[in-house]
Amino acid sequence: MWGSIISEWASLLLRWLHVVAAIAWIGSSFYFIALDLSLRPDSKLPEGVQGEAWQVHGGGFYRIMKYLVAPAQMPDELTWFKWEAYTTWLSGFALMVVVYYLEADLFLVDKSILDLTPFQAGLFSLCSLALAWLLYEGACRTGLAQRELPFAIGGYLFLVALTYAFTHVLSGRGAFNQIGAIIGTIMVANVFALIIPNQKKIVAALLAGQAPDPKLGKTSKERSVHNNYLTLPVVVLMISNHYPLLYATRFNWIIVAIILALGPVIRHFFNERHAGRKSPWWVWGVAAVGVIAILFLSAAGPREVKTSALSAQPTLANVEEIVMSRCSMCHAAEPVWAGIVTAPKGILLDAPEHIHRNIRLIGRVAAWSNAMPPGNITEMTSEERAILAAYIEQAR
Repeated sequence: MWGSIISEWASLLLRWLHVVAAIAWIGSSFYFIALDLSLRPDSKLPEGVQGEAWQVHGGGFYRIMKYLVAPAQMPDELTWFKWEAYTTWLSGFALMVVVYYLEADLFLVDKSILDLTPFQAGLFSLCSLALAWLLYEGACRTGLAQRELPFAIGGYLFLVALTYAFTHVLSGRGAFNQIGAIIGTIMVANVFALIIPNQKKIVAALLAGQAPDPKLGKTSKERSVHNNYLTLPVVVLMISNHYPLLYATRFNWIIVAIILALGPVIRHFFNERHAGRKSPWWVWGVAAVGVIAILFLSAAGPREVKTSALSAQPTLANVEEIVMSRCSMCHAAEPVWAGIVTAPKGILLDAPEHIHRNIRLIGRVAAWSNAMPPGNITEMTSEERAILAAYIEQAR
């Protein structure tokens, strides 16, 4: 019992820390991108200043100036923005260990997709995380990133290909988390491996009385822009584990492909507005089409479920038999599954009245998607999912 309690509290506290840190990081990132785009030049500004912005907040006025490279000398105090990013990644990785690695048989592995041991799945996750970042970093350092449009298209296709591969190795939930973790790792590594080191080099040059290399600031800005356009997709991917119709349906990898496209498109709208240019209202038409496409794709159901193959109309008794044999060992007043001491989310499915009360939820997680049982640990068959779907459809 204590192992389960400690695991649950560790998950809660890490998730809380992760969300708080992510809010701080994303908030500062969005703010500085908007600030950068809103800067306006003025002949009266000090030498080396790219532009300034006047802002009002909290009852006061702020005048903000940005030096294109660096001021002539170091200021007495300098605020660094890095721990928000580092804390987001560290807490996120710790959360991934607690939820996905320590309980890989439930959340990372789906034996109906690929029969992996928990160790094999965790090792695959770690190696793909490192390899994906190395490939991205290598592409950036070879100068490919300077060709913005081809690099963006290539990066998009790279992430979509990874998603397709992950959905054929890991569970749907695990695949979504993995691609989100890769994007998040790339973003944090941009801060840790390049942006902050470049800023330190600029500070060191100022302290030594030397002129900083302008390329350092330019390269850092390039990576900052990458992070800006990756932020919205990674947020959706990280909360997707609460929505089985996204990650546990037949075309889940195509849903990710649409999300990866919509995020940057939506960011483009705000970036154009912050720059004072004409608002690209077409963005919301594209976003609406994308969301509608996701809606229809999520309704396709799990893989290889065909209600037309049923020989007879299912009955409530059929449904009760399936749920009792595949779900009630965990969703019971006294669960019998090892490591589970209370019914997940307080949902009981150990009596006919409980099954009837939760029939729509059962449909969402076990008929229209294959989110439950997690990792298909109790080996619910596609025929059984079809029976559930057909019964719920006829009971409307």
